[in-house]
Parts: sequence; C-alpha cells; structure tokens
Amino acid sequence: MSHASPWWTPDVHADRRPFLLGRNRIQSALRRFFDERDFIEVDTATLQVSPGNEAHLHAFATQALNHDGSAHPLYLHTSPEFACKKLVAAGEKRIACFAHVYRNRERGPLHHPEFTMLEWYRAGETYETLMRDCAEILALAAETTGVRQFTFQGRTSDPFAAPERLAVAEAFERFAGIDLIASIAPDGETDRETLAAAMITAGLRVAVDDTWADLFSRVLVEKVEPHLGFGRATILYEYPVAEAALARPTARDHRVAERFELYACGVELANAFGELTDASEQRRRFEMEMAEKARVYGETYPIDEDFLAALAIMPEASGIALGFDRLVMLATGATRIDQVLWAPVAETAS
Repeated sequence: MSHASPWWTPDVHADRRPFLLGRNRIQSALRRFFDERDFIEVDTATLQVSPGNEAHLHAFATQALNHDGSAHPLYLHTSPEFACKKLVAAGEKRIACFAHVYRNRERGPLHHPEFTMLEWYRAGETYETLMRDCAEILALAAETTGVRQFTFQGRTSDPFAAPERLAVAEAFERFAGIDLIASIAPDGETDRETLAAAMITAGLRVAVDDTWADLFSRVLVEKVEPHLGFGRATILYEYPVAEAALARPTARDHRVAERFELYACGVELANAFGELTDASEQRRRFEMEMAEKARVYGETYPIDEDFLAALAIMPEASGIALGFDRLVMLATGATRIDQVLWAPVAETAS
C-alpha cells in the first residue's frame, strides 16, 4: 500500500512552508492586537483533573504517578477554559491564551487531534464586545496575509464586511421552516415531541430514539450551517439554554442563552459565551451533560470541583474560543488543517 510522504520530507515541507509562515505572521499580529487592548497573555497547564464536561467532546486520558507508585487520573484538556476562568476569578480583567488542546475521535480537513485554540476573556464586558473583536480579527488576519477574501472548498467570504448577526431561532425559521422557540418552555425545558412534529412537517428525518438535542443538532447541521458565512461572516447567536451549558440566559428571554458561534465560508471558527457564574446551576448542567455522555458513549469525565469553587467568586465576564488553525487556513488558502500545523500528529494505519 502506498502512503503520502511525511510532512518532514523537504518537498512536502516546501509546499507547506508558505502556509506556516503565514501562520506565524497572523499569530504575531494577534499578539499585538491583544497587547494594544490591554490584554495579558497567559499560559495554562495542559494536564487537568477534568478535560471538560461537554457530552460530545472526547479527551485523551493519562495518569500521574506519585513517588510511592500510586496513581491518579489526569486528562489532556480539550480547552483552556476552566483554567482561564480561574484566572478571571483570581482578579485578571482581560486575558488571552494560545493553547494546544487535544480532542480524541477528531481528524479530517478541519479537525486534528492536537490543535491550537485562541481564547480570550473580558471581565465586566458583554459578549457583544466579543462580536466586535471577531470582526476586527477577521480583517486583521486578511490584512496580515494580503488577501481580499477568504476561500474554502469553493466558498468565499469577505473578511472586511461586517458579519451578519442571525439568531438561532430566526435561522431555524428561515432555512427549515421550523418554530424552534415553540419547543422550549419559559424555564428553558425542551419539548421533544413539539420539535419532532415540526421536523416531520418540514420533511426531516426523525428517529424514535432521538432526543430533543439530537433533533436540534440535525436541523442545525443539515439545514442551517450550510448557509452560514457566505459572502460575509455570520454570527449565529442566542442558542437555546439547553445547548449552552456554560452560558448564562439572556436577560430578555430565559429560553435562550448568551452564546454565539462565528462562521466564515461555512467553517465554524469560534464559540463565545456571556459566562455563566452560578456555580450550582453550572454543576446541574455538567451533571446533565455527563448523563448524556454516559447514555451515548458509556463514559463520563469528572467534574473539576476547583472550577466550581472559582466560579462562585468569578465576576460577570464574556469569553470566546477561536480555532486558530482554521482562521489561518482561511487567511492563507490552505485546504487541510495539517497544512498549517508545523508538526502534525502522525496518522496511524487502521
């Protein structure tokens, strides 16, 4: 069986090198961007007692050995989020972090088991401020590499145009003809049967064992996401509370949360929250996420009790995680994420 040449062969590296140099320029520009806005760059530990508590994220597990040979489990983090929020609780007002993060069961043109996440947090500031950050960062990345538009798989987006802001409920109505809010009670509880009936009417597949979350995800992936970020970036905001485990409800409607995602060329680039700071509610949501993980995958991850303790004293804040490698791909014209990684993780034969 023939295999592609490894990334370190001179000819392959020569092909990748322009993308990698573009990566470095964008990273330098972003560091200046945050420095000019009085952010402090922080560096968080990769090893954590919990990798995160989202049902459909998968971690790499390891263990720490004590001097007596006893062991306790640790995980490679899927995001620096918990550590960053602890720093906000400690008193930091504006922080930014370039972190290598690790997600299992993920590999493809836009996915890699190890990649770089850029996260930044603003204490005392709203998540609308993060929307403005995103618009400026898209333009900065394009300016840095000298492109006028982003391109991916034949789709284009103008990084200098103001992003479209589209509420999730509006997107469901526009692209699927579904009244999403009708399936959510005033307290945020979801109604599986109402959403299922609306999907059947719209001609979408519904399985007997689908949960409300399964149905929501199917509409989002099949009907909504294919329309996002074309011509200009899209900010998809106000996710249902049930789909925003780390975000606080909006003040005007507790059925939806202060969460948005950023898309360009159909590529999801960032995920942002008006941060939930109610520790007891956060515990409840984590427990629900882990119950769903146990149901679907037969495993769970521990809850970081230190994180919940810090959350209890954390001020109101907004925070965002941006897939740095994906941004580099769009700004340099790369077609696969491994083209913008200096040393990709080897893919083992199955």
